[in-house]
Amino acid sequence: MKIVNFTVKTLSTFFYLGYLPFIPGTFGSIAGVLIFFLINGSTPLYIILTSLLIISGFAVSSKAERIFNKKDAKYIVIDEVSGMLLALLFIPADLKVVIIGFFLFRILDTFKPYPAYIIQEFKGSLGVMGDDIAAGLYTNIILQVVVRLTSFKIS
Repeated sequence: MKIVNFTVKTLSTFFYLGYLPFIPGTFGSIAGVLIFFLINGSTPLYIILTSLLIISGFAVSSKAERIFNKKDAKYIVIDEVSGMLLALLFIPADLKVVIIGFFLFRILDTFKPYPAYIIQEFKGSLGVMGDDIAAGLYTNIILQVVVRLTSFKIS
């Protein structure tokens, strides 16, 4: 049982990033941005890693809630990492676009426009991961429009 709890804590906190005492969700989003820049040159790798993080998030976040004895505990940041990666999927690695995407994702994740605020109320993994996936999708759609209507190049 100890190895399972260790694995759940390690993944759900994204390698203990969630234990940071100040704005762990924002640091989870920053981790997503860093991963974006590290693997952005390989679309297949980006898609695979993003998918694996989303799947892992769904697999561990419900157990993490039980371990931390709190719904969507602040320590769980795999949802922010996953949502941020989803927000930047197929977005050019232009620093201005990524910064806009980061702030847009954080705003949408905080204010949770429909249906994200409803999804957040679900129990278990769907409640933890769903609102961040929604925020990531919203952000990605907005960024896709911005990129296509401006001079940013899609690589």
